[in-house]
Amino acid sequence: MFPKNEMLPVAGCDVQLGKPRDFPSYGWDNEYGHRMVNVPDFLASKYMITNGEFWQFVADGGYRTERHWSENGWAWRKYRNMKWPFFWTPDGPQGSMLFRLRTVFEEISMQWDWPVDVNYHEAKAYCAWKSENDGIAGTPEAYRVITEAEHNLIRPVKARPQMMKHGEDDQALCRGGEELSAQSDGANLNLAYASQSPVNSFEPSPTGHHDSMGNAWEWTEDHFNPLDGFKVHPVYDDFSAPCFDGRHHMIMGGSFVSTGDNGASGFCRYHFRPHFLQHSGFRLVSSASPAPATLLQNEFESAVTEEEEAETQSASAAGTGADLAGSAGYETRKMVDQYLGFHFPASQSSEAPAMISHSQAPEHALRFPQRVANLLIEATSAGSSNSKLRALDVGCAVGGTSFELAAGGFDEVVGLDFSAGFIEAAQRMQQGEDIRFKVPLEGELQATVSAQHEPNVDAAARGRTSFIVGDACRLTEADLGRFDGAVLANLLCRLPDPLACLDGLQAVIKPGGTVVIVTPFSWLEDFTPKSQWLGGYVDPSGVRVDSKEQLQLQMEKRGFTKLSEKQMPLLIREHRRKYQYVVSEATVWRQAA
Repeated sequence: MFPKNEMLPVAGCDVQLGKPRDFPSYGWDNEYGHRMVNVPDFLASKYMITNGEFWQFVADGGYRTERHWSENGWAWRKYRNMKWPFFWTPDGPQGSMLFRLRTVFEEISMQWDWPVDVNYHEAKAYCAWKSENDGIAGTPEAYRVITEAEHNLIRPVKARPQMMKHGEDDQALCRGGEELSAQSDGANLNLAYASQSPVNSFEPSPTGHHDSMGNAWEWTEDHFNPLDGFKVHPVYDDFSAPCFDGRHHMIMGGSFVSTGDNGASGFCRYHFRPHFLQHSGFRLVSSASPAPATLLQNEFESAVTEEEEAETQSASAAGTGADLAGSAGYETRKMVDQYLGFHFPASQSSEAPAMISHSQAPEHALRFPQRVANLLIEATSAGSSNSKLRALDVGCAVGGTSFELAAGGFDEVVGLDFSAGFIEAAQRMQQGEDIRFKVPLEGELQATVSAQHEPNVDAAARGRTSFIVGDACRLTEADLGRFDGAVLANLLCRLPDPLACLDGLQAVIKPGGTVVIVTPFSWLEDFTPKSQWLGGYVDPSGVRVDSKEQLQLQMEKRGFTKLSEKQMPLLIREHRRKYQYVVSEATVWRQAA
């Protein structure tokens, strides 16, 4: 059903990484530069781990055995409630361990000789399980996944960067599957097939290894990293540099769907979070010497946990109209720091006050998250007789509103945000950790301050909060139960589908429950397709469509009645002499009883 796998020896040597700047094919900025890596001798499995081999791990209780998993891996497994690979579907009575396989277009019989499609956490758990079964757990020879430099040595010669001298050496420039299949070093690349293929379909590389290019990406031990001489490309600045953060693992070799420089080239250096799926698998590696991997020290104090669901398209509570080229900006340390200062103004020091004292200072615009929370507190206490109140903070960012809700009378507050960086910071604040963050002063000068809760937020209030990564456009899928009140603060115009969020609110709010929506209606196509804007445009008949009117129409369609409205100013600090001043409209709504 699947070929017997064996560990094949590979002689170590020096490996040159990096793409020449004059090479005649397209390349991403991270491919250019240079690095010489000394690779010791190692063993690597002849084939990538197949579905058949991985089934043995599943059947042996691998997804139920915590000792096989890293701490972050186990947290991810619990968070997702994973029991087998994502693309396997049960095919028989519960516990029968019979499965079918989901492919790109259809569900088919299980292909036991195809490479298993898993993330880095699952790959590492398998390595630990296999090491234990083979009696090498805890030894230097314990199994792991491959490294970038090692992967270069098991490839066909033409796919090794140091051997690629001419355009015809780059498989990214091949015309398609027919030409590749005719080559002795062919590969399941460039859409030669519409799916993965058996791991022994193509001839092996000179080292005897199959599918070192194509079929499925291979997870590596390396964190994504810049080569010596790396330069951010002047046309784009958000592809590589933001991911040199110690939280992205490199994947090598491309998959069946990889074309051009999106994986078919031997120069490719791609990267994904370890919980992602990307037509990726792995092979076993064993070596008596330490892995020659590039593991970056994570410089982020507000590091992202690996149970996140975020796909880098953050839609955050404090999205107040800053000029961000897409939503991935919410995951940066700079943005997390900015919102810690925004949500916890009590954190500011004499060197870096929340606002420089001056005549007519708009101090009324401070404490925006807390003022938003008070709107819901007042409306809910006035309209509810429920003795145990639950609140949902949709797009909670780093948690300032959630903590105020808990301190103001709610018995349980759930904060939800798509940004894993924000959620991690909120969880640390909930646990009472000392989070230090940087406040810009001028130019390169910064002050470091400690995040401080409001005086009314004590340990008991913090204990009534919880924070999860989730999608505001899919509230019903989060299985959170129902709530007496909800807050949607400066989020509506940062969502890809605002009406889906309003549908979710209708479903999760109890009859008679209250919703506070605060928004500046700052519609941007970077966040929301124009076809999904509630207003702010002229329709084909020449009529101006107003967001405020459309919001009322949509809320009334969903059974909500407007109770009140007011203007809610807020201040976002850029540095000590520059601020964003935004006036959002706050509306309070009551669900029909």
